[in-house]
Amino acid sequence: MHKSLTPHLLCGQLAEQQALAYLLSQGLTFVDKNFNCRYGELDLIMTEQNTRVIVEVRFRKNNRFGSAAESITPKKRAKIIRASQIYLMKHPFDGAVRFDVVTLSPKEGLNWIKNAFQCT
Repeated sequence: MHKSLTPHLLCGQLAEQQALAYLLSQGLTFVDKNFNCRYGELDLIMTEQNTRVIVEVRFRKNNRFGSAAESITPKKRAKIIRASQIYLMKHPFDGAVRFDVVTLSPKEGLNWIKNAFQCT
């Protein structure tokens, strides 16, 4: 039996679809999505030239609790980096790795933040 998605998860899925369509229109190549491991999930994995691009997609209906970009805390960044390390061990890539963020909100639309944070 297939469970229906909650409104929250449905919004997240739609935001990922919008982000993917936008990134494809900007020349990136789709590699994978929703990679899960014990450290968390990678929303989108793309390639731009010789760079593997790990994309975190964030949607906010409003900024009452902070903007979508502000929701990517140091703890969240660490989880994304660790999940990326696991992904890259399973799927080796001979090139650079970059961490991007795509934020979406009704008021501000779509915002693509290239190289949003570094692996430190």
